[in-house]
Amino acid sequence: MNKTTSDRFVYNFLVDNFHLSEVMAKYLNVIISFILLLIFGFLLFKTLRYIAKKTLHQIAERSKTQFDDFLIKNKTFLNISNLITLNVISVLLPLIFIDFPQYLGGTIALFNVLITILIVMVIQSVLLTIKDFLATLEAFKDKPIQSYIQVFMIIIWLISFTVIFSIITGRPLLEFLTALGAFSAVLLLVFKDTILGFVASIQVAVNDTVRIGDWITMEKYGADGDVFEINLASVKIRNFDKTITTIPTYYLISDSFKNWRGMSSSGGRRIKRSIIIKSSSIQLLSEDAIEDLKKIHLISDYVTDKQNDINSFNAKNKIDKSVLLNGRNMTNFGIFRVYVDHYLHENPNINKEMIVMTRQLAPTSEGIPLEIYAFSQDKVWANYERIIADIFDHLLASTSYFDLEVFEKPSGTDLTQLLNQSASHEVKK
Repeated sequence: MNKTTSDRFVYNFLVDNFHLSEVMAKYLNVIISFILLLIFGFLLFKTLRYIAKKTLHQIAERSKTQFDDFLIKNKTFLNISNLITLNVISVLLPLIFIDFPQYLGGTIALFNVLITILIVMVIQSVLLTIKDFLATLEAFKDKPIQSYIQVFMIIIWLISFTVIFSIITGRPLLEFLTALGAFSAVLLLVFKDTILGFVASIQVAVNDTVRIGDWITMEKYGADGDVFEINLASVKIRNFDKTITTIPTYYLISDSFKNWRGMSSSGGRRIKRSIIIKSSSIQLLSEDAIEDLKKIHLISDYVTDKQNDINSFNAKNKIDKSVLLNGRNMTNFGIFRVYVDHYLHENPNINKEMIVMTRQLAPTSEGIPLEIYAFSQDKVWANYERIIADIFDHLLASTSYFDLEVFEKPSGTDLTQLLNQSASHEVKK
């Protein structure tokens, strides 16, 4: 094995100048050559990285598109530099192990495994770049792009693991894939959640069930907030108390939930709340009471027109009005209901293009509910609550002008005062 080719320069140098034995020269040759190869690989990597920073970064800064910026952010060029370096080293390995062919196969297999992993990393960085770039486009901002990226990455990693196993064992890839079919049932069981999540992601996207940015409520899981991430395994929701709720993606198609997107995209947010009026405070209105109500600006014209209409009817039909109950009459509750209608229509915070009404619900053991059903112009939660508070503050304060009482369960103080009044009456007797 006295080869004197240029491929064994170190070996020849050591033998000719230091008169080392062939065995010692061979070992020193492979060690020194391998070190020199690593140094060469390091310098090559640094050169490629320098080119990427100086040239590609400048191009990215000058270009109008953000795609190349995301390539840099996700270290695509760095991974490509590593891949090129490993490939060059792998090509030169046979020159290093020319005297130790028994170690060449294992070393090349190790580098091929590293190259396979780096190829996957390059693909992953490109896919992440595509995801980041699509997130900047208006048409894809609310789409679960991350779910599809994760599916592609799972498939790519499965393929890469198959290739790596084939490299390590030395078996043909086709033979390994054939054997893999026998374990398909096990794989389906292991990746059950992943498969369900993938199917759910597709159904969510196709049916437009949930988008990123939607406000959803799932009381079963304590979720009530905005969706900020949809991936293969889970949906992340930022609740209004700033906590994070994570729900498996599959539950979006297997369980029920409320999506408030319809409200957000509509012209207003619904107001549906009641005032409970004590039934004993509802009464027919006398002429004096009607005259007092005419002083209320919002219903002055209505009360006047209604009174004239009723008086004409009663006179025409010769109704005996010595008894107030006879004939047609107005009630304080009915006039209050009209007042609430007029108040809502005059309120600038109410959307007049949507339903605006006041309705009397069925009597309950607590009284007669008077429900406000309308939609606020402002849909922001804090502003919406202020609008409701302002409306009901006014209406609750208005009931006394109509001689109406709002139902309120008696407190301990009320019962104490009642007992004290009863006791004072007994003493007076």
